[in-house]
Amino acid sequence: MKNTLNVAGMTCASCARAVERNVGKLDGVQAANVNLATEKLFIEFDDTITNLDQIKAAVEKAGYQAEEETDHIREIMLPISGMTCASCAKAVQRAVAKLDGIHEVNVNFATENAKVVYDSSQTRISEIKAAVAKAGYRALEIETRDEADQDSQRREKQIRTLWRKFIVALAFTIPLLYIAMGPMIGLPLPSVISPELNPLNFGLLQLLLVIPIVAAGYRFYTVGFSRLFKGQPNMDSLIAIGTGAAVLYGIYAIYRIWNQNPEYAHKLYIESAGTIIALILLGKYMETVTKGKTSEAIKRLMGLAPKTASVIQDGKEIVIPIDEVETGDIILVKPGEKIPVDGEVVKGRTSVDESMLTGESIPVEKNAGSKVVGGSINKNGTIQFRADKVGKDTVLAQIIKLVEDAQGSKAPIAKMADIISGYFVPIVIAIAITAGLAWYLSGQSVVFSLTIFISVLVIACPCALGLATPTAIMVGTGKGAEHGVLIKGGEALETAHKIQTIVFDKTGTLTEGKPVVTDIITTNQIDERKLLQLSASAEKGSEHPLGEAIINKALERNLELLQLESFEAIPGHGVQVEVQGKKLLLGNKKLMDDRNIPITLQEDSDRLAEEGKTPMFIAINGKLAGIIAVADVLKESSRRAIDVLHRMGIEVVMITGDNKKTAEAIARQAGIDRVLAEVLPQDKANEVKRIQSEGRKVAMVGDGINDAPALAQADIGIAIGSGTDVAMESADIVLMRSSLMDVPTAVQLSKRTIRNIKQNLFWAFAYNTAGIPIAAGLLYLFGGPLLNPMIAAAAMAFSSVSVLTNALRLKRFKPVQE
Repeated sequence: MKNTLNVAGMTCASCARAVERNVGKLDGVQAANVNLATEKLFIEFDDTITNLDQIKAAVEKAGYQAEEETDHIREIMLPISGMTCASCAKAVQRAVAKLDGIHEVNVNFATENAKVVYDSSQTRISEIKAAVAKAGYRALEIETRDEADQDSQRREKQIRTLWRKFIVALAFTIPLLYIAMGPMIGLPLPSVISPELNPLNFGLLQLLLVIPIVAAGYRFYTVGFSRLFKGQPNMDSLIAIGTGAAVLYGIYAIYRIWNQNPEYAHKLYIESAGTIIALILLGKYMETVTKGKTSEAIKRLMGLAPKTASVIQDGKEIVIPIDEVETGDIILVKPGEKIPVDGEVVKGRTSVDESMLTGESIPVEKNAGSKVVGGSINKNGTIQFRADKVGKDTVLAQIIKLVEDAQGSKAPIAKMADIISGYFVPIVIAIAITAGLAWYLSGQSVVFSLTIFISVLVIACPCALGLATPTAIMVGTGKGAEHGVLIKGGEALETAHKIQTIVFDKTGTLTEGKPVVTDIITTNQIDERKLLQLSASAEKGSEHPLGEAIINKALERNLELLQLESFEAIPGHGVQVEVQGKKLLLGNKKLMDDRNIPITLQEDSDRLAEEGKTPMFIAINGKLAGIIAVADVLKESSRRAIDVLHRMGIEVVMITGDNKKTAEAIARQAGIDRVLAEVLPQDKANEVKRIQSEGRKVAMVGDGINDAPALAQADIGIAIGSGTDVAMESADIVLMRSSLMDVPTAVQLSKRTIRNIKQNLFWAFAYNTAGIPIAAGLLYLFGGPLLNPMIAAAAMAFSSVSVLTNALRLKRFKPVQE
């Protein structure tokens, strides 16, 4: 069983690692992955051995709050009319609270609103409204608040809180810095707080100024020390120990000043603590703002679905929340409105813009019998359609689920960072203590040793390590979804950049998947239009797909089909008909040979066969009248996609059940490197395995139906389709459109994302590898400067922001299309 929990209270990679460790220890838990950027825990477990309550308890034991992410908990604001006093509000509250699945109900008489939190799997909004009506009041139009809104509000509240805390810290840090550092650079101070004239006042004022700053950053202490005492220290622990030591030493220095030791006025360390907290609060604020931007793609997807739907009930149009729509409901959609759920048009004609889901910019024509997808926009006609899929079964919901799952997964490249972040903080604390003691024992002062101790603690940044991979995966998978490329996980994203060979299924992947007329060649006895009209009329009674192609061509040219006087199907050969007094034969070469009709267009016939087309011979009254060639033609995007793949250095292979001659003709047109012809569907997986045995990383591109075993066998399975088969289990990447240009897009996106992750990891490792020794006094040892803890804090605050900013550069990704 798979589930997702929201985890509150995590601040760095060590926190994420602690949660994973605690949950991973439970029996029955198969996988536990924390995405620090989204603050979510993705778990896979055996529900016969463990349950969600035990998992939540494990998260809470690690010192964090876990809350189940459910699809069916809803919060609504229900305006109510008719209330005249507080007793009315109480009556409404009682009536609604009696319903099953109501988690919370608060009726505000002043605003005439009822806030209701309920389980949509147990009760419906219509039942809540009915309960209000039964109590004698009227429920008006509703305001719903979905999960995306709640997430957004939570993030905005967090941003506002951090900004407020930073402003408070800054307001007190500026005067604190002026008082502490001003005299050193010749800035004037009133005599009452002069370090020379009144050292005690000088120290006490700094202590008073730092108290509000420490209060603004109180979470660093409450969280940091609680994790430290649980034996799972995190980034907050480093800040808490470092700034706490500075403040405690400052208090000790003030005590010494009070005991007639005025020289300690120049050894106060209080301003360092204040500045460090202010800078880290600024860094946290910027980090939270930037983290919000990494999940914009998923928010945009969630925003595609409208909040309400117009349903036809008893011949009347009523507007209901989208959660209330059920399978079988008839929904009315007017021009310019969004289609709320998936379904089938039962009345009306229109064109629908599906670009936000598939990336196809041209609106798709819809009429009775056409399928429509939730989230797309109705352009110009009014339609009624029957809801087929609602809630989490819609294409849009499945896309969102796929992207969320991908963003919660981990790429193998992140494993090293995960291992290191598990031991990072305890090692940093050990280095800080060792370095501080070593300098003190070597003869340096307490202040010098304390500077080293605090600098090492403050400069270390497990956040950069923890954010390096998930942020890039979030932006990369989100960007893929924008381009109609759904990547199912971090592993698929990483493997795709190593692909050396791509195997394409021919029918429906490289080609259109349905035969069309490509050539019409006539002898002197008839013109092209007449030949096509007679042939289409002859095929009218046939059910052969080649015959269907001829009929479609005639209809395309607005040709009227003629009445047949007789019709006879000749199995394996063709048809014989009588039309307008003429005896007409239409079929393959065998049929012509059997009736002793000479092939006067042999050269044309051979050329068409060489090009992979199927020639259909037409004889009228015993004489050959012409040839109509039919073929499953290449998609417009196939040649361009293969050219782009060749420029990327990728070998292209075509696999097909067709005969070698036809397959090679198609391969020549498309520019294919290698052809695997006459392969049965069940043998496709073996052919993929054979290419893999050559030591090559192989991707397989197919339609996901008879190609499923080959898609599963390949290192990367890419399913191509209209987007209605989003949940193809056998594929690692799903392409929403039928354009093959999305195949190089997927590979390019993978390369860019992995490059971005490598850059992030390099900078995160390089920053900590270089920063910690410098903070420990390495440069000072060789005659260089000593790192000030305030500069260390600034560097730490901006290191995670730089990693996030680098990940956001992926938002500028544009696929190379030519």
